[in-house]
Amino acid sequence: MFGSAFVTVALLIFVPGSRALDLLRATATSGDPPSIPKVHCRCASYPNGTFCSWPQPAVSSPTHYIATYRERHRQSSTKICNITSSGSSTPSPDSEQWHCHLPNLKLLTDYIINITAVHSGGSSSYLAGFMLEDIVKPDPPVDVRVSAHKSRNLLVEWSPPPTWASHHIFPLKYQILYRWENQGSSFSVNLGPTDNTKIELKGLIPGRAYQFQVCAKELLGLGHCSSWSSPVNVIIPRKKT
Repeated sequence: MFGSAFVTVALLIFVPGSRALDLLRATATSGDPPSIPKVHCRCASYPNGTFCSWPQPAVSSPTHYIATYRERHRQSSTKICNITSSGSSTPSPDSEQWHCHLPNLKLLTDYIINITAVHSGGSSSYLAGFMLEDIVKPDPPVDVRVSAHKSRNLLVEWSPPPTWASHHIFPLKYQILYRWENQGSSFSVNLGPTDNTKIELKGLIPGRAYQFQVCAKELLGLGHCSSWSSPVNVIIPRKKT
C-alpha cells in the first residue's frame, strides 16, 4: 500500500558455504524509512564475549534502535539486547557505533538477531541467523617482540589478546607472517599454526629488513583468524668484522 499506509520490502540472502541466513526487511509507514542497519556480529572471547555492532548512518533523522535475539527454533526464547553507543565527542559521519551484547549464548545452537531502526518515517530491520561457532574471531595478539638469537636467527614472541578471557580453557593457535623486499620485489612467508607463543626463525639474511605480524584463532579452528597484529620491523644485524 502507498500514501499513508505502509510498504514492506524483503531481501533474503544465503551465503554459500555458510550456515548464515540473512533477511533484510524495510517497513515504511510514510515512504521514508531509515536505512537498514549494517550489522556485524563477532565473538571476540569464546564463548561469552559476543557483540553485534553497526554504525549510525551519516544522514539520519532522530532514530532509536530495538535489538532482540532468540534461538531459531524457540519463539518463546526472545530476549532484549542491551544497546550501548560509542563515538567521538565531535560526531562525524559514521563516527558513532552502536553495540549489542549477547551474553550466555549456547554452543551448537542456531540464533536469530533482529536489529530494528525506528524513526517518524517508519522502521527498517536487519535479521540474521548465526551459530556462535561461526562468528568467533579473536582480537589480534599483543606485545609482539622480535630479538636477535644467534647470528642469523630471530626469536619472535607475543602474548594472547587480553580480551580472550578463557585462553586456559579454550586455547588459541597462531600464524606468523613475515615479509621482506629484495631488489624491488616483495616476498612473504606464512608460518603455523602453532599453539606456542614464540617461534625461532633461522637462516635469515644479515642486513635485511623484515616485518613481522601474528594472528590468533581458536585452537579447534572455530570461526576466523583475528586481524593481523601491529607490524614489527627488524633489521638482522651484520656480523662485526
